[in-house]
Amino acid sequence: MRNKILRSAAFAALMALCSGAFAAQDAIPDPFAALKGSQQQPQGGSADAKGAPAPQAQGAQGAAAPVPVVIPSPPEFDAKSWVLMDYYSGRVITAKNQDERIWPASLTKMMTAYVIGMELKAGRLHMDDDVTIPENAWAKNYSDSSKMFIEVGKTIKVGDLLRGIIIQSGNDACVAMAVHLAGTEEGFVSVMNSYARKLGLKNTHFSNVHGLYDENNYSTAYDMALMGRAVIRDLPNEYPLYSQKEFTFNGIRQMNRNRLLWDKTLNVDGIKTGHLSEVGFNLVTSATKDGMRLIAAVIGAKSDKERAADNRALLLYGFNYFELYTPLPSSKALLSRKVRMGDKGEVRLGLENNLSLLIPRGSQQRISVSYRLKSPEFTAPIKKGAVLGALDVKLDKDLLSSAPLVALEDVGEGGFFSRTWDRVMMFFTGGGETEVKAETKDAKAQ
Repeated sequence: MRNKILRSAAFAALMALCSGAFAAQDAIPDPFAALKGSQQQPQGGSADAKGAPAPQAQGAQGAAAPVPVVIPSPPEFDAKSWVLMDYYSGRVITAKNQDERIWPASLTKMMTAYVIGMELKAGRLHMDDDVTIPENAWAKNYSDSSKMFIEVGKTIKVGDLLRGIIIQSGNDACVAMAVHLAGTEEGFVSVMNSYARKLGLKNTHFSNVHGLYDENNYSTAYDMALMGRAVIRDLPNEYPLYSQKEFTFNGIRQMNRNRLLWDKTLNVDGIKTGHLSEVGFNLVTSATKDGMRLIAAVIGAKSDKERAADNRALLLYGFNYFELYTPLPSSKALLSRKVRMGDKGEVRLGLENNLSLLIPRGSQQRISVSYRLKSPEFTAPIKKGAVLGALDVKLDKDLLSSAPLVALEDVGEGGFFSRTWDRVMMFFTGGGETEVKAETKDAKAQ
């Protein structure tokens, strides 16, 4: 009977130790590998879109505002759709028709430049590489649209073509880079759509690299804000190009069309304009203030001036009436739980990164925190950083954020006798992945 008990306990312990894990992907897969070999379209090459690092909040941990803050209604515009998004969490602050299908026009070039940027990041492309301009990228092919004024047969550096795409919005530069990397524009577009799926652009499809009108080249205000977020997050070396106000090539000086780069009342550092007669004037912008970063996207404004004014109003609304709040720091033990068969009797749980939230000003007292654990107790070994549960933060009844609760330390296996005793105890007391919940109204009481 004793042997049967021990065998059952050992089996239970083995099952408790089995768990899945996600492997970190450091290398960026080559989406053009198939095209280089056979000129066939790739079957889903993509890159990991890692979550943005938690912001370093500045001045967000003080007491509640001494005077009640009245949050006005968000601004309204004469435009088709818009979105104001918190960069760090991806949460939408305010929006209208955010998922309505639109034609992005030259906002398409954010994805074109993103694909190029990922190749630079992977080391398969370099800013000083030479590109020979093919006939279908000839500037004369785009006489009525934005162009960089490049000529067939000329050799141009990747860095110049990328600046031509981002600053001058050159359609010719887009085609030249697409052919250079994929052999054909169609092959490059297939990679753009592969990245779109990976980045979660659920209502977006690209049919060209420059954004000229095509029914099948569509997106939404929300997806374009997400696209801007991905450029900022994933391409820190290339993103500064979006803040450059001008670029001169072949003796021709062209200005960035993003008016807000000249606005001294805001710290706008990007990102892209677009225009089509079929939709109107589009603009995605990003700005920073007091540790915050916001992304605004306006689609279908009536003029260049109005799209800038609308973006400005959205950004000011976010900065004036919202604030960063960091109720819980990283690496601080928030709770502990019992551990079986370990060299320690318990494991401390906390957050891997600071929990920073964008909340309406003066609403700290309306924040509540709850946690969910995978089990009432855990079994060694446990690696530092292992996810053992989740922490949820709500503003009133609305979920603001969920963050993984991780082990703050390693817990190794215990000695033979302690492990044997714990196996017996686990057999008699039971166990399993029972979800455990606890809640507190005071976010800092944890």
